[in-house]
Amino acid sequence: MVESMHQDAGALSAAASFREQAGRPANGPAKRASSYLRLAGILAASVFWAPQARAANVDVAVVFAVDFSSSIDPEIADMQREGHAAALTSPEIIAAITRNYVGCISVAYFEWSSPGHTRIVLPWTSICGLEDAKAAASVISKRGDTGHIRRGRSGTSVSSAIDVGTLLLDQFPGKAAKKVIDISSNGENNDGLPVQPSRLNAIAKGYTINAIAIPAEDENPDQPLASYFAQSVIGGSQAFVMTPKGPSDYATALRRKLVTEVSMDVDPRIPGIR
Repeated sequence: MVESMHQDAGALSAAASFREQAGRPANGPAKRASSYLRLAGILAASVFWAPQARAANVDVAVVFAVDFSSSIDPEIADMQREGHAAALTSPEIIAAITRNYVGCISVAYFEWSSPGHTRIVLPWTSICGLEDAKAAASVISKRGDTGHIRRGRSGTSVSSAIDVGTLLLDQFPGKAAKKVIDISSNGENNDGLPVQPSRLNAIAKGYTINAIAIPAEDENPDQPLASYFAQSVIGGSQAFVMTPKGPSDYATALRRKLVTEVSMDVDPRIPGIR
């Protein structure tokens, strides 16, 4: 059973934006521009050796932005990697995809931590049925982070995750009716630049930022991670954050979230997903 689902909190996001911008140094815009250019270079280098997706029209383009910072241990890494693979191949997701107008979605999967630490696991890949989904899931399962080597991963830069997700959507080789950045993380932004400019840039381009917040076992109930994501990270059309109760609920929460994201004008309350 999924514990909670929070919609985008506009007023709270505005307050968070003010707090972050108030603490930003005067050279913030220049620093962000430089950082964005570096990310573009890193992204280009990452996908240069990867098979390139052909231009295609799809209903939805989804970027999976998965945290692999130093706080991601093998258990959480397995949960994220296998959770995404299982969600993509689930009957509920395949049904949601095939009921859409085009009947195809496109997905990309990358891992992120501190600024400059980004790894493309799955470049843009079209999914129009179960066999496509199985092929994409296999790549994620085999190439995704295992959490065993965490040295050098350092902090959690949610701003970098949004920036890379935005660049990937900018470079999407086709047309999509909806474009989504789908963040999975167990921490707040504690490295790199402030989140709000990255968030606002993505929203201004018409992208939606959703999230799945992985709570710590000793999480402060008065300051849950999901509230931080709802206030400071998610945004765009019908944005939301979901929180699983524990590791065993992650796959269910992710599947429910993905059904909602890939469904176009259909009821996302599919039997078996509550």
